[in-house]
Amino acid sequence: MQPVSKIPTTIVTGFLGAGKTSLIRHVMENANGRRIALLINEFGDVGVDGDILKSCSNDACPESTIIELPNGCICCTVADDFLPAMEKLLAMPGSFDHIVIETSGLALPKPLVKAFDWPAIRSRLTVDGVIAVVDGPAVAAGHFADDADAIAKQKAEIGLIDHDNPLAEVYEDQLLCADLIILNKTDQMDAAAITQVKADIAREVPRAVHIIETAHGRISPEILLGLKAAAEDDIANRPSHHDTEEEHDHEDFESIVIALPEMADAATLHRRIAGAVATHDILRVKGFVRIAGKPMRYLVQAVGARISGHFEGIAAAHGGCVVVIGRKGLDHAAIRAALSENDFASVG
Repeated sequence: MQPVSKIPTTIVTGFLGAGKTSLIRHVMENANGRRIALLINEFGDVGVDGDILKSCSNDACPESTIIELPNGCICCTVADDFLPAMEKLLAMPGSFDHIVIETSGLALPKPLVKAFDWPAIRSRLTVDGVIAVVDGPAVAAGHFADDADAIAKQKAEIGLIDHDNPLAEVYEDQLLCADLIILNKTDQMDAAAITQVKADIAREVPRAVHIIETAHGRISPEILLGLKAAAEDDIANRPSHHDTEEEHDHEDFESIVIALPEMADAATLHRRIAGAVATHDILRVKGFVRIAGKPMRYLVQAVGARISGHFEGIAAAHGGCVVVIGRKGLDHAAIRAALSENDFASVG
């Protein structure tokens, strides 16, 4: 008997706002006949990324083959969430050429790769590759890079025993598990910054991993799919800050879903988000909002102080909502007020 061919599965990881959804959307729109299934996991109650990807579904990637797992992290709930979701995909009629998993921006990819060694999964699926998407401008600004000399000096001066940076650990764990690293948003960087970030990444990752530069996640599917890494057989070469832990959680982060009425204009929305980000410890904002006089919904996204948005070809619902993600201890009431009051009076 011929062995049953395993379905290759690509895990797309990357920190909040790095551009994972844009990359996957580009793959869907350029699938070239491949039948692709998607599993999307978000840290927050509202599946914004799922809505974005469903809006560009096609014959090769129909909406029915997109499964969402909002409000959680599959690296923490493998048995409860990931395995049932994969069983649901495998039970669908027809067959897939490829499965793509988009993890939440706070996910550690290694526990997910380990799950592919479970007998129920190993016989049907293989990890074709782990793709780490990096927000180039953010890393160039030092958001996830600790100054080792400064830390050593601080320890010597004030006796600091430990330096804990959970954001840096998440970023580093994603790089350490990767088979391919996508340096995204290079259109916002100069040559010197690109060279520096690539050198920093190369020092962080002990094994040879290609780094590909891009903007807006525009990478050919032929590059991303078909790596044949069989990552589940290579766990030992993917170190993690959490290797000695029985389990891990995301108690350093939290999310808030904020319902918003119809907005007067996009500029006001951006200004309000910018004010909230500057005042509170917010990492990421994303969601859909209705703008007065516009029939289509407005997709707004913010990564730190960088805010962008555009109208999508989907009719707007009444009002809208955004997901706000930040470090634990966010002032929910203050953030809701900052995004909802005054300029955000409902129109009509």
